[in-house]
Amino acid sequence: MARALPTLPRLAQALSSGELSYAKVRALTRVATPAIDERLVAVGRAGTAEHVERIVRGWRRMDRKAEAQETVQRHRSRALHIYQDEDGMVTLRGRLAPEVGAVFVQALAAARESLYQQARSQTGAAFPADAFAETPTLAQQQADDASRVVMRHGRDGHVVEVATRTRTIPLALWRALHHRDRGCRFPGCGLPLGQGHHIRHWAQGGPTTLSNLTLLCRRHHRAIHEGGYQVDRQPDGDLRFRRPEGRVLPEVPAPPEVRGDPVDGLRARHDAEGGCLHARTAMPGWLGERLNVGWAIDVLHPLAG
Repeated sequence: MARALPTLPRLAQALSSGELSYAKVRALTRVATPAIDERLVAVGRAGTAEHVERIVRGWRRMDRKAEAQETVQRHRSRALHIYQDEDGMVTLRGRLAPEVGAVFVQALAAARESLYQQARSQTGAAFPADAFAETPTLAQQQADDASRVVMRHGRDGHVVEVATRTRTIPLALWRALHHRDRGCRFPGCGLPLGQGHHIRHWAQGGPTTLSNLTLLCRRHHRAIHEGGYQVDRQPDGDLRFRRPEGRVLPEVPAPPEVRGDPVDGLRARHDAEGGCLHARTAMPGWLGERLNVGWAIDVLHPLAG
């Protein structure tokens, strides 16, 4: 709720002025977007907290229905085309489901590793002089099933970056990761215990390097992999987290210091902002009629039609 309100000015104002209760705003932020911020405030003003909860549940059922329809459409669009060009080269073009695509990419990675180990055992870890004349691209590596390890050194000769051939984080790299991140990097978390997360997934060619890793607690690691949240590293090295719908999560500042009695401070703030709270401030406009959830969703939800 706290993360959503900065992008929902009307709901935030309604909560701040006491126009809507915490329970109502908490429910509405589960489905609110800036485009429907004003309309959801009207929903909260019209009914009780129980009414709002029922409308939000109906809204989310409509979201799941739309998501199911999208999943069916994606499943129908799956395809894999294999054909031979005029020069004899075999061309593959396909559209795979995410889980099938992940298995396919992992199989390519495993094949690259297997052939690399086979070639190294046959040559005794010694390569011809012209082996480094041209470094193959990732696409060429996948076509050959080739592999390589990249190590970067500082001016003093110490290793500053290591790209391992495995997804497992080596102990030395794990220590460097903990020393740099100091806990979960998800905005507002900061738990000291975390798990190593590949910013660019290993199955998508992401290397096991310090620049491609970040620390996340178990909860937020699961939110990235299963909850639709996203993270990427900016050119300046900072991390940027996004919600499932694409909105950027802002950095969470340290909580402000509260001096004196917090109740007196809150009352003084209300007086300074011209807020007038009384017994009828948060009273809904409900007249006792039955709530028609289906009609409410048909009117409010953009996909209900």
